[in-house]
Order: sequence, then C-alpha cells, then structure tokens
Amino acid sequence: MAEPLSAQCPVPLAESELYFLIARYLSAGSCRKAAQVLVQDLEQCQLLPKRLDWEGNEHSRSYQELVLSSKHVAPDHLLQICQRIGPILDKEIPAGISRVASLLGAGRQSLLLTAKVNLI
Repeated sequence: MAEPLSAQCPVPLAESELYFLIARYLSAGSCRKAAQVLVQDLEQCQLLPKRLDWEGNEHSRSYQELVLSSKHVAPDHLLQICQRIGPILDKEIPAGISRVASLLGAGRQSLLLTAKVNLI
C-alpha cells in the first residue's frame, strides 16, 4: 500500500485544522454525505491534526477521536469564525461599503484587502 500523502509532504497545522473544521461544519448540516466522504479522505491521507504524546511524538488520530478531544469546537465553529472576521477587519481596514458582509467580496469588499492596496 502507498504511503499516506501527509507522510510524503506534511500539511501545515492551520490547513489540517481547517480540514477538520470544514468536516465538522458539514457533518451537522445538509451535506452529511459530503462530510462522510471528506472524513474518509482525511483519515486515509492522515490530514487531521496529529496528537502529541508526553515525549513529543506525533500520532495520527481519527476524526471521531478529534471530535471527542475537541469538545469546545461546536459544529458551527467555522461559521462563527467567519462571522467574526469581517467586523474585526473593518476596524483595521474599512471596507468600501459599510455593513456589506460577504466572504466572497472582491476589491474593496474583499476580506483579503490590505492597507497597502490602492484600488480605484
């Protein structure tokens, strides 16, 4: 059997956590079948965040093990993060139109807008 993808090229922790949050979100909504397929892929490719033992060694864990060890992470945790990002960023870099809250914005409405960008 081939070596898991994560063993070939490690996935950054933020990416691994994002995969988990997406699966968690999908599992509680209308896309439960998509969540099941995603969880299978995440486990097979060992893309979920690893567990560290007391000696600092990493260990793979299943999606269910991660859910049980992360009881503070609600199924809508990713949605809550997304809802909070816009207002936080608006304080730093005001958007072109106030109160337009879209994760899909472009130009001055993009959540990826930086203070250095000059848009006409």
